[in-house]
Amino acid sequence: MNNNKLQRVLDKMGESGIPQMIISDPVAIFYLTGRWIFPGERLLALYLNVNGNHQLVINKLFPQEGEVGVPLTYYDDIEDGVEILSRFVEKDKVMGVDKIWPARFLLRLQELGGGSKFVNGSVIVDKIRQIKDAEEIALMRESSRINDEVMKELVPWVAKGLTEIELGEKTKEIYKKHGIESVSFEPITAYAKGAADPHHVTDQSKGKRGDCVILDIGGFYKNYASDMTRTVFIGEVSERQKEIYDIVVEANLRGIAAAKPGAKMKDVDLAARNYIEEKGYGQYFTHRTGHSCGLEDHEVGDVSSVNEEIIEVGQCFSVEPGIYLPDEGLGVRIEDLVIITEDGCEVLNHYTKDLIVVPEE
Repeated sequence: MNNNKLQRVLDKMGESGIPQMIISDPVAIFYLTGRWIFPGERLLALYLNVNGNHQLVINKLFPQEGEVGVPLTYYDDIEDGVEILSRFVEKDKVMGVDKIWPARFLLRLQELGGGSKFVNGSVIVDKIRQIKDAEEIALMRESSRINDEVMKELVPWVAKGLTEIELGEKTKEIYKKHGIESVSFEPITAYAKGAADPHHVTDQSKGKRGDCVILDIGGFYKNYASDMTRTVFIGEVSERQKEIYDIVVEANLRGIAAAKPGAKMKDVDLAARNYIEEKGYGQYFTHRTGHSCGLEDHEVGDVSSVNEEIIEVGQCFSVEPGIYLPDEGLGVRIEDLVIITEDGCEVLNHYTKDLIVVPEE
């Protein structure tokens, strides 16, 4: 158990009036214990109590070796895991519940009177996970450094006649070459019309001369995600394409400049969005400017025009404005991850944002 992270959670529980909480999200459990446990349909519950009476209730199919940092209680498939869990809880006090805990477990605990009131406790861990410590920041730097190298090797492949799906598979091959076994999300490798649709699912389309190509890629390095987007062009680029590209790059830079402690998350979004609107393309920027990132590619804490939350040192999130013109088969998105520092932010991605035209082969 990471005692520093645990204490931050317990302190926040006390401040929030939640004396006890059940955590079932494997990512959150890993964050606190350093153990990945994937229980499938079976009950997994890390019970935390501000009085220190913690317990990890887990099926016998997932035995844990060594010290986990919290007492373990095992159950088997013919036992009622929730009833066993209920023996540890304080039934006359508020119970925080993980937002992903299956209803069948929550309803059973309610039947057993497992708390005076049930509330969403995930916000506590989610908020604490937003603030990365020095070790996490170092891992995210390295994850993004590798991502830069992968992008550098991937870009020439856009002009080799691969389909979008094949280009996505090539992306995974390059990650493995760099020691990254798992992508943090399915690569988005989209040509022209596909690039102009932010919700596009890669298909058998191939790129041709003059096409834009969106490459949105990321992988896990020692459990921490990278995420970056670049847009390149095959063979040639028109003045129209240059115009849109330059606007998106400037919007990205303005969003990054607004990313600093004490500002609001919406300030970052609006810095990018307002510029795109000034240039007359506001209606073609159809998504938020970013999302938090860490143990998951998308963590709680978005960079949107309505998020009033104050930015804090140690947060990591993406800045990824885009313009999408489906009638022209033109889409441009530029994305970087930033870590908030005392006086601004550190951009984790260093792969160039200069306009790239990839020669045809």
